[in-house]
Amino acid sequence: MKHLLLGDEAIAQGAIDAGLSGVYAYPGTPSTEITEYIQLCEKRKALSTNSVATGKIFCQWATNEKTAMEGALGMSYMGKRALVCMKHVGMNVCADAFMNAAITGVNGGLVVVAADDPSMHSSQNEQDSRFYAKFAMIPCLEPSNQQEAYDMMHYAFDLSESLRTPILLRVTTRMAHSRAIVETIDTPREQNCLSAPENTNHFILLPAFARKNYAELVESQADFVQTSEESLYNTYTKGIQTKKAFVTTGIAYNYLMEAIERLGDEVRDQSILKITQYPLPKALIEQMVVDGAEEILVLEEGQPVVEELLRGMVPSTVAVKGRLTGDLPRMGELTPDSVREALEKGKMSGESNKVVPEIVVGRPPALCQGCGHRDMYAALNEVAAEHEGSKIFGDIGCYTLGALSPFHAIHACVEMGASITMAKGAADAGQFPSFAVIGDSTFTHSGMTGLLDCVNSRANVVVLISDNLTTGMTGGQDSAGTGRLEAICLGLGVEPEHVRVVVPLPKNMEEIKQVLREEVAYNGTSVVIARRECIQTLKRHLKAKK
Repeated sequence: MKHLLLGDEAIAQGAIDAGLSGVYAYPGTPSTEITEYIQLCEKRKALSTNSVATGKIFCQWATNEKTAMEGALGMSYMGKRALVCMKHVGMNVCADAFMNAAITGVNGGLVVVAADDPSMHSSQNEQDSRFYAKFAMIPCLEPSNQQEAYDMMHYAFDLSESLRTPILLRVTTRMAHSRAIVETIDTPREQNCLSAPENTNHFILLPAFARKNYAELVESQADFVQTSEESLYNTYTKGIQTKKAFVTTGIAYNYLMEAIERLGDEVRDQSILKITQYPLPKALIEQMVVDGAEEILVLEEGQPVVEELLRGMVPSTVAVKGRLTGDLPRMGELTPDSVREALEKGKMSGESNKVVPEIVVGRPPALCQGCGHRDMYAALNEVAAEHEGSKIFGDIGCYTLGALSPFHAIHACVEMGASITMAKGAADAGQFPSFAVIGDSTFTHSGMTGLLDCVNSRANVVVLISDNLTTGMTGGQDSAGTGRLEAICLGLGVEPEHVRVVVPLPKNMEEIKQVLREEVAYNGTSVVIARRECIQTLKRHLKAKK
């Protein structure tokens, strides 16, 4: 069967066909569509009377990436195949569980998908998740096209169970969000039977057990390298001209192939090592050097992970070039044009030489017309202006756009949940007033512990939870705290009289400002919940009712 699929959808379909029992994820671009696709398939399966049931797949959104990783590890513990999905910065959130999962090992297959975002299209940084695989000392896969993304899911689950370790599958934005024809199998694999591990000590990380597990992980490194060297996904093609060679990873392989088609025999005749499985295949690298490679250009999406490692693996007489040497741009995505330019000129500045025509009008992002965040910021700005030196600490979500025109409302935005704890730290330092703005989904993701810190130290902060009843920035997924935010805040110890709810509408502006003024005057921790449904999900809900 052939389908036109996004890279994310190919990953999802591959996981389903490989016998998936559960997907655990928190929405984050460019990974969101993986879980959404599985949810859609489950919905269709439930509605169909003709489909052959392959077993129910758990596919509800997790509260954050850490709980997702832990839930997937629990499913793996019971012998089932589990998938964890997140964007690259989500790896930071789940790092504790992820690193220790490498020590416990797995029972059922466990695959962690990290979708990196070079060029920071919708992210705070462009970190490279391959570092996490090396850090945890586990295998990593990096598909170069959508068909490989699909096929690798079958391979990854099998590899995870054979090596008894989690597998990291890393994709980037262009792979996740571009489409291609994918050929799928006709009959999905049945789900694993329920089966607890024989040796439960592997999952009890008391020092005595953990030291033994870690020794096993270290001893397994040679097996991981051998598996990489024997992998069908790592290929070495000896060229006619062997003095110059290319090492490519993931989607960069496609860019090289496009450049070769246009530039002809001089480039086509050079040796090519395609790497889509890690650890690096040492034997293939050594063979490339034996064949006479004197200069290697490394093409990789993201940070110079392979380029740095190669420098320690090849003789000093072999020149290793790439992002670190300026032969490719140090930051941002590679493109077919940038790769071709590098091959043509030998050097490139990393700056695009393409001029944007004057007729093209810039379209900076902005909050939707009718969005409740707009009215919340309008009121907050007025109250903040009444106090010289007010500081407003923002967070990750649609409402981060409050930093831009016309509001220019927030003074900091660092990572998920930082608004509350930074506002607290500023208040601890003597800042007054100190505001925090956070969305409902971000609050339950990683803001609750910060609020507890505020309560415990009676920090003089005003926390605004801009509750649009959904995870708006990533397309309207369910928000974990919907309908329970007041109860959560009260449970964390905020005084009942200082948990206030307002409806952000122009007609309520005076009321909202008065509530904010009262809470600024209170010497302690206040929470103001500005609640109105996201205008986009409201439109969808009204349309569905027709």
